[in-house]
Amino acid sequence: MARRHDPERRQRIIDAAIRVVGQKGIAGLSHRSVAAAADVPLGSTTYHFTTLDELMVAALRQANEGFAKVIAARGGLEDPRTDLAGELAGWMGEWLAGDRTGVELEYELYLAALRRPALRPVADEWARDLAERLSRRTDPVTARALVALMDGICLQVLLTDAEYDEGFAREVLGRMIPRSAEK
Repeated sequence: MARRHDPERRQRIIDAAIRVVGQKGIAGLSHRSVAAAADVPLGSTTYHFTTLDELMVAALRQANEGFAKVIAARGGLEDPRTDLAGELAGWMGEWLAGDRTGVELEYELYLAALRRPALRPVADEWARDLAERLSRRTDPVTARALVALMDGICLQVLLTDAEYDEGFAREVLGRMIPRSAEK
């Protein structure tokens, strides 16, 4: 039997893994559950991703791209005249708006790094990338603190089912940003 050429299969497997985690959580993720969700043979999942950790790394990288797209689309970080606290609060508001399934999924994968060391470099990449972007507007220590505060605000909103309060976020973020960064 001829081998079927399927260049999109790897991506379909990653997308299916994200769906499985979104529906069943990390505990529901297996090569078998992903193969079923992607409608591919079980061997395809293990061919492209030898371990579940490899699959989770790919899924977390893709999930991280969602927030990066929000940042890129807004573009205000590059303009030194933009209110940095307002821009960051706006990012979080846009990211948390509407259906939170994607944000919850991203945090579930992100927090899975606590128990799965293979995920830690990807989680760290996201935090370092955001801190590096913020360092263009403030010092590196403040940039890292802003990332930590943003994570904390997002987690509180997600864990309490609270409405995101952009005004509160703008206020507390603004308290951390040195006046010299807000020229």
